Amino acid sequence: MKIVFMGTPEFAVASLDILVKNHYEIVAVVTVPDKPAGRGQQLQQSAVKKYALEKGLKVLQPEKLKDEKFISTLKELKADLQIVVAFRMLPEVVWNMPPLGTYNLHGSLLPKYRGAAPINWAVINGETESGVTTFKLKHEIDTGNVLFQEKTPITPSTTAGELHDSLMDIGAKLILKTVQAIEGGDYELKPQDDTLSMHAPKLFKETCRINWNQDIFKIHNLVRGLSPYPTAYTDFKDKHNQMIGIKIFKSEIEEVIHSDTPGIVKSDGKSFLKVACQNGYLHINELQMAGKKRMSIEDFLRGFNPEKDFCFY
Repeated sequence: MKIVFMGTPEFAVASLDILVKNHYEIVAVVTVPDKPAGRGQQLQQSAVKKYALEKGLKVLQPEKLKDEKFISTLKELKADLQIVVAFRMLPEVVWNMPPLGTYNLHGSLLPKYRGAAPINWAVINGETESGVTTFKLKHEIDTGNVLFQEKTPITPSTTAGELHDSLMDIGAKLILKTVQAIEGGDYELKPQDDTLSMHAPKLFKETCRINWNQDIFKIHNLVRGLSPYPTAYTDFKDKHNQMIGIKIFKSEIEEVIHSDTPGIVKSDGKSFLKVACQNGYLHINELQMAGKKRMSIEDFLRGFNPEKDFCFY
């Protein structure tokens, strides 16, 4: 069985790796073109491309997925199956090409959290479980018939980064199970129930700003759901009355009744810093000031002593 694999980030590498290690014939790997990044703006390869080159796999990097040369190259490969993990939206001429179809791994329990950021939104919304789904691609994004799903719990302290790593490993095993089932012809496709669908839209900067007037659990979930990237943030005024940004990576909840104004900061100047919000205080455990490195709250307080009227905005 000839397989074309499509993917870009580290999340996709685990799935490609498990297929390679189980001796499936990967006739080509499709990934994004190299892009300039960093201070020197040097061309950077995707994680999937780096892995593919290490394994001696054929790599295709089309600028446009409807490009005639790319389509012609795909047809010449005569793949039986295409596997997609964390890649771009495909045109029908691509996903409808192989005789066995094109299957996608999605980082949620579809039909919940269709869209660009399923892992983040599951945590932001305080879900107690998530998972991965393999499904057959069709026109509407993330709506195809489901082949397999695998669940995993989300604890009250789980971050999006931790869930990402867990789903990456679970997803790789599910991709292998999916390919094996398709190879053996022993599987059943089940339609999604659209009445249960939930959207997981792309994350924007304003999504990441903390509103200290909100409930403490909602703010804590936002911090978890955006950690380590793109990260929840807030602002404060320095002694020169200039706004300074702070990213918050880890937090804890202190549920208590108080009369403090939301956003007011309390600290002993040594071991803790907590911010007033509805129903309690949010303890900040790891943060990063603009232009500085990520640090523990203890390290932060060694070099920064909050004033009595210190406040986050």
